[in-house]
Amino acid sequence: MQNDIIAVLGAGSWGTALANVLASNGRATRLWAYEPEVAENVRTDQRNEKYLPDVELDLALEATADMDAALDGATVVVSVSPSHVVRSVMQEAGTYLGGTQPLIVSASKGIEIHTDLRMSQVLREVLGEETAGGCVVLSGPSFAAELARRLPTAVTLASASETNARHVQGLFQNDHFRLYTQSDLVGTELGGALKNVIALAAGISDGLGLGTNARAALMTRGLAEIGRLAERLGGEGATLAGLAGVGDLILTCTGDLSRNRRVGLAVGRGENLDDVLAGMTAVAEGVRTTEAARDLAGRHGVEMPIVGAVYSILYEHVDPRRALALLMSREPKPERWS
Repeated sequence: MQNDIIAVLGAGSWGTALANVLASNGRATRLWAYEPEVAENVRTDQRNEKYLPDVELDLALEATADMDAALDGATVVVSVSPSHVVRSVMQEAGTYLGGTQPLIVSASKGIEIHTDLRMSQVLREVLGEETAGGCVVLSGPSFAAELARRLPTAVTLASASETNARHVQGLFQNDHFRLYTQSDLVGTELGGALKNVIALAAGISDGLGLGTNARAALMTRGLAEIGRLAERLGGEGATLAGLAGVGDLILTCTGDLSRNRRVGLAVGRGENLDDVLAGMTAVAEGVRTTEAARDLAGRHGVEMPIVGAVYSILYEHVDPRRALALLMSREPKPERWS
């Protein structure tokens, strides 16, 4: 484990925070940045002012905008680009891996639009089953800025390979970052992706001034929607009751650092979505995931009314109060239904 060379592909806030943990743990770590100026900032100043400002990074952390250099000799590759570019970034990475088969870690949260694939499925398509079939998914309630400041954080590692999950656990774990292992990739990935959609809904509700009762209802019923889809696709209900489900949902729907909640707040207050997104440096994954989630639910015959309401607001320009009225006037149901 001490001899691993780790390439972290994606120098946004989360990728930088994860790479910094690894470097601080004494792992040989290279951070690949799409923007050369970000890599230069990390190399010369031990900072990523664009995506993770005010955090001093470990002196041992290397950074480069050269993919070939980042992957040279890598035994572990962490994919942590925004979900909509994971395919293209990892296709490029694959051209430099040659015949090597590094351990792949997926730390991006989202569902690919048009294919409706989870990130581990995208990696298996791009890199092949032999390389990515045993990939490890890292997910859970984790703001990058807090992890980078060494505040206590706990997440989940999911993999079909217990050996791989335990290996990654050993690479990352320290006195402020705790990682648990399990085998449910479906539940873990859907929980991590879909909680962003519910966070948009919670933010819209708060932006409208609808109160904490409404937010609690959206979070709880949103978790039920995520669970219905996850179980239809083979996920486990217990996963959604853990860090990758309710833990991540609570954080993203209530935390002030949540980008998706902030977008929802702005939309609820009447701001234009395109203007809100244009003013952000980082990606609010929930906006794209809303479209993919709606398509995925429709294809599998799973009713997800909150996801549908968020879609109508973001993509069909339905007034948020009208979308709420439609949600509240739905036919009465038992609390548990499939």
